[in-house]
Order: sequence, then C-alpha cells, then structure tokens
Amino acid sequence: MKAHLIALLIALAAPAPVLAQEPAPEEDGFDLMEEGAKLLLRGLMAEMEPAFNEMGKALQEVEPRIKELLSLIDDMRYYDAPYMTPNGDIVIPRRKTAPAPPEAGPKGEIDL
Repeated sequence: MKAHLIALLIALAAPAPVLAQEPAPEEDGFDLMEEGAKLLLRGLMAEMEPAFNEMGKALQEVEPRIKELLSLIDDMRYYDAPYMTPNGDIVIPRRKTAPAPPEAGPKGEIDL
C-alpha cells in the first residue's frame, strides 16, 4: 500500500503535459476578415491602376497650362468662382473688393 501511495505522490508531483493553445475563435474570425479586406483592396488597386496611370498622363499634359494660369492669378482669395460663357470661354472674375493686381515686369514676372 505504501508503494501505491509513493507512486501516486510521484504522479501528482510530475509536471503535467502542456496542451497546445489554440487561438480564440474571435481571433480567427478577425484574421480572416483582415485577409479578406487585404484581398479586396488589392483587387481594387489592380482594377484602378490603369485609370490612375491615365490620370497621371493627363495631368502631365495639362501641367504647363495650369502653371501658366496660376502665374496670372496672384491670390485665389481675390477671385470669384469661374463660369462659362455661351461661346465656351471660361471667365474667372476678380472681386471688386480685391486690391489692384501686382504690376507685371518686362518678362511677365510678378513681384509678390
């Protein structure tokens, strides 16, 4: 009987096998949702890439004209919203309360 008691004490004192921890169900669901969102965004980016490339090319083409327009406008706060006339001209009216525009130099530059 003593032998059984000693065997029981040894068995209780020995370390128990450790069970592998499994992630909580919420964590698995979150990981799946995260992966799904990543796949969705990758798909959208792949689908939109040609449009972004075309937009970049279009902006490069109009960049000189935009710079030219901005060189004529001293401060956007001095102008009202643009409008189109019946013949297709676009007018950006200067506000009547705006100070006089700066004088252009001989090469068209403006001192600010």
